[in-house]
Amino acid sequence: MKINWNYIKTFLLIGVVFFLFAFAEKRNSARVLSEVNLNFTNSENLYLTEEAVNKLLIVNEVKVKSIGKETLDLSRVETLLESHEMVESAEVFLTIDGKMGAEITQRKPLGRVMASAPFYIDRQGYKMPLSKYHSARVPLVTGVNEKNLVEIHPLMNYINNDEFLTRHVTQLNRLPNGKFEIYLRQLDFVVVFGEVKDIEKKFKNFKAFYQKALKDKKLDAYQKVDLQFGDQVVCTKK
Repeated sequence: MKINWNYIKTFLLIGVVFFLFAFAEKRNSARVLSEVNLNFTNSENLYLTEEAVNKLLIVNEVKVKSIGKETLDLSRVETLLESHEMVESAEVFLTIDGKMGAEITQRKPLGRVMASAPFYIDRQGYKMPLSKYHSARVPLVTGVNEKNLVEIHPLMNYINNDEFLTRHVTQLNRLPNGKFEIYLRQLDFVVVFGEVKDIEKKFKNFKAFYQKALKDKKLDAYQKVDLQFGDQVVCTKK
């Protein structure tokens, strides 16, 4: 009987491949996590630190450096991280060399609400606590409470996404009648914005007025600039 050595070599090769795969899988699953790597995606201002994140994991008994890779519940770790009052979202993953990585997106404040207990309004329109690690350079907001956040959020968001307004707006004040006043950096007049509607149109009109008054060197001549009258900007001189 003639022996087909090609078949035998093929079966042996397949066997060796399965053995190496099973060995590597067993070794990899038994490997203990050795390190935690945190990356803050919007790290220009840190409202929490790596130390605070590690403390959160320790308090909740996620001892990353002493448990196996197969033991770590990534969904639970993500949920814990996202429960932090300064975290907007988190994505946790494992690396092949036994490290846990986490991409953390912090909440971003749009304005600082000057209430009896000050707080931020974040870019999603929610109340955000102040941070002990960093104070955000954002406009002050007065006359507002938590119930008004939904109302003011579109206005704050528009200002935050506009370079000109971000550079100039320092304060927003909500009057008892629900209308808003806006105060600008290094300018002595108040901008009467009115109700939070027609935001783009009002600011377009204001920018046109600003450029004209700047060109004519008359920015210091006004005490009030009213944007509530459609396409008109009504100014009150000093």
